[in-house]
Amino acid sequence: MYQLTEHDLGDIAIGAALLGTGGGGDPALGRLIAREALRRHGPVTVVTPEELAPDSLVLPVATMGAPTAANEKLPSLEPVEELIRAFADAAGRRPTHLMPIEIGGIAALIPIAIAAQLGLPLVDADMMGRAFPELQMVIPSLAGVSATPMVLADEFANTVVLRSDDNAHTERLARAVCVAMGAAALIALYPVDAEQVLAHTIAGSLSRAADLGALVRNASRDHQDAAAAVAERIEGTVVFEGKVIDLQRRTEGGFTFVRTLLEGTGPSLGRTAEIESQNEHLLIRTADATLATTPDLIIIVDAASGLAVTTEALRYGVRTRVIAAPCDPRYRTEGALAVVGPRAFGYDEDFVSIVDRVKERVA
Repeated sequence: MYQLTEHDLGDIAIGAALLGTGGGGDPALGRLIAREALRRHGPVTVVTPEELAPDSLVLPVATMGAPTAANEKLPSLEPVEELIRAFADAAGRRPTHLMPIEIGGIAALIPIAIAAQLGLPLVDADMMGRAFPELQMVIPSLAGVSATPMVLADEFANTVVLRSDDNAHTERLARAVCVAMGAAALIALYPVDAEQVLAHTIAGSLSRAADLGALVRNASRDHQDAAAAVAERIEGTVVFEGKVIDLQRRTEGGFTFVRTLLEGTGPSLGRTAEIESQNEHLLIRTADATLATTPDLIIIVDAASGLAVTTEALRYGVRTRVIAAPCDPRYRTEGALAVVGPRAFGYDEDFVSIVDRVKERVA
């Protein structure tokens, strides 16, 4: 247990942007919102999953919508009380703790702000260890945990409560509501007890984000290779280096779709690579090989600073390095790959872990 203050936010924001694999929303916005909430309401108590009492009710909270929409329509915490009141009415009790549903981008920081505003402790864990674009793609869902009752709230404190026995159907319903709310909403979903948190979440996610943020900050201060340091820390590898030479971006159905073309530089000179993204980066390939696919983490970083480049921040001329790192092992099962593997997103690819791809190259 520890007290999270505004001094912790910088490192968490840097690390969450990396773990967000391009998505999760702009962490800089989340940092500003969380900083204001902490200044107004004081520090947030952070607990480990092991410190939860058996009768705890942990409620993940987040924002939902296209990352590009958040840049034009800043997330509002005005409806937080209505969000929690609507959940308590539907669930029959108020939550005892909050938790990020994903550790990517703004989604790691908004729960800090909400926890400060409500005076509730925050669990140092999340449900993905990264970010994914759809609600049914979390580890608890793969284990049969229901996403509902789920509540969505817009900036006018309009709330919608969803109940469904199928989490993929909940995603479709929630996405339609989110689009009607202007492609941005606060959400509360996947209520879990202490036993479920211990069994079906990724413990230490906030701490991991803070650790990565400090790593990048210190590497920059010491004029070291931040991208290489990040790749080593997350047991990943730099799979491509290049400059953005073409970019196609569209917002559709509550998602941001991006196709990015990189012209190789340094060790990748003479090659080009294409990256496909749906909020998050899902696949990177060259003309003759696939370099990495979802559910492994594909992270684009600025070649000089090692800071993450999110989908909405990609621009022509940006010089990048692309890191691929292994996902949580629970995402590698046959059932999980049906939900988060490349074929689940329409790519005619079988999943091969980055660990195995590296072994093949070495062999």
